[in-house]
Amino acid sequence: QLQLVESGGGLVQPGGSLKLSCEASSGFVLDYWSIGWFRQAPGKEREGVSCISSYNFSTYYPNSVKGRFTISRDKAKNTVFLQMNSLKPEDTAVYYCAADPSYYCTGGERTYWGQGTPVTVSS
Repeated sequence: QLQLVESGGGLVQPGGSLKLSCEASSGFVLDYWSIGWFRQAPGKEREGVSCISSYNFSTYYPNSVKGRFTISRDKAKNTVFLQMNSLKPEDTAVYYCAADPSYYCTGGERTYWGQGTPVTVSS
């Protein structure tokens, strides 16, 4: 079964940067999956913050992070990254990596999830 392991979260000051990593278990090639990053803050609904499609590696971002977050793949490392720049306190949340077998990051019942990595943006 596909397992995803996130890393790279932590405490950062406003305006700072973090780079999250999502690594797949052995035997699963992430290029065949659409990989998304989602986040959930306390008391709020889960929100998708980026997606890289398995169809043509197109990337998608909501307006809340566009221009600040960048999703990328490293095929050799079988890892997907989320580079987060110009972080704001409202970016504070647990960030989850998700693998979807479709061309989209649906977050639906066929999605595999990592365990999450916390990000805190605070001075």
